[in-house]
Amino acid sequence: MSDILVTKPSDLLVGEPPSFESGLPDSSEEQKAVNRYVEENDLVKLVHESAIGNGYRGDAWIKTRYGYRQDFSEVIQRGGTIPAGIEMEPIIEHVNAEFVFPETSRGNVKSFKAVNICTVEYVIDGKTEKPFLNVERHIPGYIIYERYRLFEFEGGIDTRWGYPLQIFTIGERVATGREEDTVETGVPHLLVHHIPYKSVDDDWEGVSGLEKLESLLAAINDRLVSLDFILMKHSDPTAYGPELDGSGDNVRLSGAYIPMTKEDATPGYMTWDGQLNSAFKELEVLISLVFQISETPQWLFGTVLGENSGGTGTSHTDSASIKARFLPILSKVNRIRTHYDKAIRDALWTCQLLDVAHGEANFEPVYPTIAWKDGIPVNEKEQAEIMQLRTQKPTLDVKSAIKRQDNVDDMQADEIMRRIEEDEKNANGVVDSSIFNGNGAAQGGGN
Repeated sequence: MSDILVTKPSDLLVGEPPSFESGLPDSSEEQKAVNRYVEENDLVKLVHESAIGNGYRGDAWIKTRYGYRQDFSEVIQRGGTIPAGIEMEPIIEHVNAEFVFPETSRGNVKSFKAVNICTVEYVIDGKTEKPFLNVERHIPGYIIYERYRLFEFEGGIDTRWGYPLQIFTIGERVATGREEDTVETGVPHLLVHHIPYKSVDDDWEGVSGLEKLESLLAAINDRLVSLDFILMKHSDPTAYGPELDGSGDNVRLSGAYIPMTKEDATPGYMTWDGQLNSAFKELEVLISLVFQISETPQWLFGTVLGENSGGTGTSHTDSASIKARFLPILSKVNRIRTHYDKAIRDALWTCQLLDVAHGEANFEPVYPTIAWKDGIPVNEKEQAEIMQLRTQKPTLDVKSAIKRQDNVDDMQADEIMRRIEEDEKNANGVVDSSIFNGNGAAQGGGN
C-alpha cells in the first residue's frame, strides 16, 4: 500500500511530460540548449524517480556538474584513454539523500552555506578491505574534495533506528588522488539542489508522505495477520463425537478428534466465533483512514474496498467534475510541484552557466519556466471547443492555442498555421478583381 501512495503522485506530477520554456523562440540558442539539457538528462524520468523516493524519505537532492556522461575511470586505470569525439557536457543527476549533510547559514535554517556529500569506499589491500571516507564539499563557486581513513572498532554498531548501522572512527586525512582538490565551478551558487517532499518553516528537512501513516500501516498489517490466523483455524477445525472403536481405519479426520459417549450429542465440528465481520469492518476503516490522511481518494486506483469508500469515481466525465473529484490529490501534487519547480529551474539555469563557463556555448543564460500539467485525462472535444471560443476573442492567439492543444513547439505550430492558411485558400479560391472590372465596363458601354 505504501508503494502506491508514493507512486501515484509521481504519476500525476510528470505522467504527462511538462514543457520547458526559455521564453525565447525555438530557433534561439537558449531554447535549443534547454531542450538539449532536458532530453540528454532524461529530466522527466529523473523527476518521476525522485518524487517516488522523496515520498518515503522526505528529502531529495539533485546535483548539476560539468563532465563526461560516461564513467571512464576504469578505462584510465587500465591505461586506456577517453575515446575521441566524447565531449564534456552539463549533467543533472540524483544524489542519495543518505549521503548529503548540509550546513545551514547562521540565522536562517532554510539556507545552506555548504553541502557535504560523504560516501564510504572500501579499498582492497591484499587480503583486507580498508574503509575510506570521501567528502565532496560544495560551497558557492567551489568544490573541495577530501579523503579520510576510517577505522572500525568493537561495538561500533548503532541499532537505535531498528537496523544495524555501522559506525567508524575518522582518522587522518589522506590524498584524494585528484589533480586538484579545490575546483572552481564558475557558478556563483551551489551546484546541489534540495527538494523537500513537504516543508515547514522551522527546519530544512522535509516531511515524507509516509511518516504520519506508520502506525496505521502497522495496524493494518496486524489485522491482516489476525484474519489470516482466524481463517486458518477455520480451515482445520477440531471434531467431536462418540468414541471410536478399532483401529480407526474407517474414520479419517485431518484435525484433532474428541471422543464422546453414546449419550453425548451428535458428532460435529467445534467452530470459533472470530468476529470476522467486525474484523473486516475495522480493516476497512483503517484503510480508509490511510487514504484520507495521505490525501488520496481510494477510487483513484479504479477500485474501492468496502461500501463507504467514496464511490468509484467514474460518475463524472467532464474535466471540471473530474478535477473536483481529484481535488485532494491534485492539491497534494501541486504542493510537491512547488518544490520541484524551483529545483529543476535552478538546475537548468546552472546547466546554462556551466555550459557558458566551461563549454563552447555562446549565449546569455536565461532562467527557464516549466509548464506543468495536472495529469488529469483531457477531453479533446471539450478542449477543442474551448480553444475555438478563445481564438475568437483577444484572450488567446491561434499559435498559443495550437501549442497547448497539440503539445507542440513554435516551429511545429508555425507549420500547422501555414497548412491551415493553405487549406483556406484552396477551399475559398482566389478571385481576380479584374473580372468585376470587366463586367462593369461592358455594362457601362451598353448604356
